[in-house]
Amino acid sequence: MRINLIFNKYIPDYRQALEKIEQALLSYNVDFQTFDLEKMEYFGDMTFVIGGDGTLLRAARFYAKENIPVLGINVGRLGFLAQAGVDEINCVIEAVLAGRYCTEERIMLQSGEYVALNDFVIKGCNPSRTSKFFLEINGKFVCDYIADGLIISTPTGSTAYGLSAGGPVLHPELDAIVIVPVCPHTLNARPLVVPSGEYITVKTSDELLSVSIDGFVTTKCVEKTSVKLASDKAKLVFLKNNNFYSVLRNKLHWGVSPEA
Repeated sequence: MRINLIFNKYIPDYRQALEKIEQALLSYNVDFQTFDLEKMEYFGDMTFVIGGDGTLLRAARFYAKENIPVLGINVGRLGFLAQAGVDEINCVIEAVLAGRYCTEERIMLQSGEYVALNDFVIKGCNPSRTSKFFLEINGKFVCDYIADGLIISTPTGSTAYGLSAGGPVLHPELDAIVIVPVCPHTLNARPLVVPSGEYITVKTSDELLSVSIDGFVTTKCVEKTSVKLASDKAKLVFLKNNNFYSVLRNKLHWGVSPEA
């Protein structure tokens, strides 16, 4: 097995984590090449990503083009999509070499030239005020919102910004898209779950729109934006003892009874 080893130079103390993982891969005689997140290349048939969720999202979008699975080693904060910390890297390598892992395909969304694994977040270009958003699906008017923004999310992204904004948690294998208003100025706005094949358009009447991709990349202000299902799917690696529900419990404390 050949490994692409990706690191994010903007994460504090990344060098220490990188050196530790490189030494571990060498000790197991794993063929690998190391790439900066900003200079990724296609070398191996699996990718290890050192960083947080943002680093993993960017790498997963890149390697989706060649159907290369991605495994996260968390050195960020939550690390919801990551499979282990740096201290567990030996166990991870052993599991991968022994085939004790599985891969999951995750749908992505596309808006113009941009692709998102988590979500597109649409807001007015003036961040100090609310905006009026008009939602259309397949060319038909659905509703309007006066809100701080709209989140258009994949099931993978339903546990990210959409969850914080009151959206539902979707199992990552569902073929669906979630539309969640951010701080709507009304009592009757609710998140909307639609089939993944829907063509979603958002317009505004009073200003231009800004669009962020997976929380990091922001496009220039536009008059409207459309979102549809991307043709590529991301492929993520999961160790067999890390299922979706255990990650919800362990990292988001879902379904955990309050202590006395």
